[in-house]
Amino acid sequence: MSQNDDLNKDINNMGKVETEDATTRNEEYSIGDDRRVKSLSPGALVRRRFFRNRVAVIGLAILIFMFVFSFIGGVVSPYSQDQLFYRNEKTSKSYASVTKNDKYRYMADDASFDSVVQAQAMLAIVKKSPQFTFGDKTFNLTEEGKDFYSVAVNGKVIGLCYKEIFSSADGATKLDFATVYAGLKAYTNQATTFNADGKDYTIDSDGVVSKGGSEFGYISKYVVSASSSDVILSKDWKDALISAISNDDEVFKYKNEKGVEFNYELNYSPAKLIWSVKQEKETRVYDMYSQPSFKHPLGTDKNGMDMLTRLMYGGRVSLTIGFLVEIIATGLGVILGGLSGYFGGWVDMVIMRIVDVFYCIPSMPLIIILGAVMDALKVDPMIRMVYLMLILGFLGWPGIARLVRGQILSLREQEYMTATEATGLSVKRRIFRHLVPNVIPQLIVSMTMGLGGTIITEATLSFLGLGVKFPFASWGNIINDVNNTFVLTNYWFIWIPAGVLLLLTVLAFNLAGDGLRDAFDPRMNR
Repeated sequence: MSQNDDLNKDINNMGKVETEDATTRNEEYSIGDDRRVKSLSPGALVRRRFFRNRVAVIGLAILIFMFVFSFIGGVVSPYSQDQLFYRNEKTSKSYASVTKNDKYRYMADDASFDSVVQAQAMLAIVKKSPQFTFGDKTFNLTEEGKDFYSVAVNGKVIGLCYKEIFSSADGATKLDFATVYAGLKAYTNQATTFNADGKDYTIDSDGVVSKGGSEFGYISKYVVSASSSDVILSKDWKDALISAISNDDEVFKYKNEKGVEFNYELNYSPAKLIWSVKQEKETRVYDMYSQPSFKHPLGTDKNGMDMLTRLMYGGRVSLTIGFLVEIIATGLGVILGGLSGYFGGWVDMVIMRIVDVFYCIPSMPLIIILGAVMDALKVDPMIRMVYLMLILGFLGWPGIARLVRGQILSLREQEYMTATEATGLSVKRRIFRHLVPNVIPQLIVSMTMGLGGTIITEATLSFLGLGVKFPFASWGNIINDVNNTFVLTNYWFIWIPAGVLLLLTVLAFNLAGDGLRDAFDPRMNR
């Protein structure tokens, strides 16, 4: 080979080396490449692995939305969580009843004019007999006027039989026998005045009885009775009512002395021969179960509160309870688990037996019992919420304690722990400065996964009426408002949004927890 050929070969080799170096420089390292790992800090590596997990990022995005919706949404909402809304609603309430009397009625002034004698008197009226006998007494029947008879014994009137009814002006005052007798006798004979017990009375053509220039009562075949004792029926109103009945009207209007006009509805019952009168009034009531609108995008609940605002505050309560419960459980679990794993021996045995005892406690029945006790004691809703967080926190620490204990049992045998012991660091510093920080990744994953379960537990208890109480809102007690099939099927906006938010939040915590687990431990990658 010539000298020129050797020179060309060397040049070609140098070109290949430069090309390989350039290719190596431009090559993008994979996430598992050792050269790449050396260029990233552990925290940056965990973040890179987490954000490459699209499902975990979706879960994180949902959680961010839930926090913004709950904590910021409640601040910007124009309403408060317990603000009540009202609406004007027309309601018909029973006001009076009317009976047209077509049968004889009786009034007694003596005990001897009992129901049996009244029946004998009725038989004598039908037979048009002037007298009848019952027992050892003879009763004289006298026609005092049209459809009006008196019954007497030995010249003394002891009873009356009549169809026209003499009622007091207020409908409540009971009239004495003498006044009724004299009034009915005058009216049935078309007289305009009568005297009873030394007092003079006048009667107009409409049957209005006056005494001393003021209205005393009225005589009519229509018996008008108020539905309640606090209702006073005036003569003008009764005249308007009877006029409407005579004209077969189903409704009539009447303006009272204050100038307020009311609508009245007449319903006739042929079987009972009674007209029921209902007064239509505009009443201010709670704006219950109103449909979604511009003012209330998700409608209102059974208390007339804005549902969207309640959902915002409910998310705030549910998320706060979830985080505080996990903080309490994690704090207890880290302390007891750390002591158990580091010291071992009798300390480990005692703490693990306590953990076993807590595992044996039936948490749900215990919480139900405590909830019933707080109901009986009428504990304030705010204090009740604090108790709920403490109870759930104290019942949730054993699992975390076992996790921390297991991790520390393996970490305490590492070389760096031998070095901490050799340098004379205190036990407290060894545990909480060098051991516990190495367990934090597992704790973060455990807390994230546990938050969803805690929120579900709180929602379940609130749904059962044992958790967060009114006026505070939580997603659980919002769903609790759906306590019958009618609300469930007709008012979807009451329970579906709360259920969807609860579902998305728990799902997001689980997705984020899975992503953190995979990011902290690459061996868990699927």
